[in-house]
Amino acid sequence: MLNSANQVPKLLIITLILAISIQTFKQSPYDHLLNHLSLIHILSFTLLTISLLIFYITNKPRTIYLVDFACFKPPSNLRVSYATAIEHGRIILASEPKSIAFLVKIFEKCGLGEETCLPHALHYLPPNPSMMDAKDESQLVIFSAMDSLFQQTGINPKDIDILIVNCSLFAPTPSLCAMVVNRYKMRSNVKTYNLSGMGCSAGLISIDLAKRLLQVHPESYAVVISTEILTPNSYRGKERSMLLPNFLFRMGGAAILLTNKRSQRKHAKYSLLHMVRTHKGPEDKSYRCVTQKEDKEGNVGIALNLDLMVVAGNSLKSNISTIGPLVLPAMEQLLFLFNYLGRKVLKLGLKPYIPDFKKAFDHFCIHAGGRAVIDELQKHLKLSSEHVEASRMALHRFGNTSSSSLWYELGYIEAKGRMKKGDRVWQIGFGSGFKCNSAVWECNREIEATKDGAWADCIHRYPVNEPEIEKL
Repeated sequence: MLNSANQVPKLLIITLILAISIQTFKQSPYDHLLNHLSLIHILSFTLLTISLLIFYITNKPRTIYLVDFACFKPPSNLRVSYATAIEHGRIILASEPKSIAFLVKIFEKCGLGEETCLPHALHYLPPNPSMMDAKDESQLVIFSAMDSLFQQTGINPKDIDILIVNCSLFAPTPSLCAMVVNRYKMRSNVKTYNLSGMGCSAGLISIDLAKRLLQVHPESYAVVISTEILTPNSYRGKERSMLLPNFLFRMGGAAILLTNKRSQRKHAKYSLLHMVRTHKGPEDKSYRCVTQKEDKEGNVGIALNLDLMVVAGNSLKSNISTIGPLVLPAMEQLLFLFNYLGRKVLKLGLKPYIPDFKKAFDHFCIHAGGRAVIDELQKHLKLSSEHVEASRMALHRFGNTSSSSLWYELGYIEAKGRMKKGDRVWQIGFGSGFKCNSAVWECNREIEATKDGAWADCIHRYPVNEPEIEKL
């Protein structure tokens, strides 16, 4: 609405100029137009041309640039090895042998490695985290990522115009946004937004919000912080559907610097081409497949429904139907159209045609929600092992870091030296509600393999081989 209101004066001015031009035409015979062009004619046409040009430039959508991003690297003393996780599970669930067996089976097949980390408070037996412990984790993750971002970009915190923080399950007062503003002494007029309860897909939702704000605030910088604070959200009960998140989720966070400044075009790593958000909330099965609730004993946790993979697949199909026409080559779109007409109109017994997205993208960043999630999307999109390597390795090294996982994956691709100018990246995020969100980026310049960052000291060990497993 704000953008539309700003266009009204421009439209009135152009209408006035056009009316003056028409009136001047009426005052001169057409046959002698070239001989009787007066100064007012020239001025009118000149003003009209300039006005139309200005109107086009000022109302053209601003290109959003990703200047750089930084991922939090947990300290090694917070590492949770396989043996440690199993030992803690056996102690905490000593009276539940079936739950212990389930725990062992999950750890063998979930795709996590030996270096994933949990916050300090969850290393105690039994864990008894406090509000202060949760704030300590928040400060460690967010401030570490922000410090790295400012160091990499050289930007001053006072230059930030927009700040967005997404954290689904920890929403203290003052907010996490206020905590960041206070730490870095940002300007009093910085625009802050704190998003909660939006699940693992909140990272791309934050990017979309930043994109929309940058469309109406010219020459601005926006910082997006994506994280999930685990300390107050560890499930202490015995229900298997609610134990699973304890096994998969690990510490993580990322800070991303965006801008609409054209002066940053040559320095920025990426340009945002498309954002597509799909919400399946109207469907009860989708809405209830990931929920925070209490068990029979009053323990709060996140329950994962057995329909989760089916819901994720359906939401991906809906998202693909929107993003496909924006990115796919014409031939792929025609094949999809002919298949659709054959199935729906001619009632032919054809299988649904899955477009070849490898012809549209060079890299894929699939939310590292778990090995089963990555397997399902690899099968659905007909991707090779190399296409999903970044997702699998991010899961192995850092675990499911919720909304920040996509940035660990992009960091992996960069650390491997695979990102080249002109390459296109497809980020796919899933979250409770149920939501599937996509972002398409284009690389603006050659990106050298990073010598610092979350992957710096371990990238030489990757990729690692994962054993073949049977479905749970």
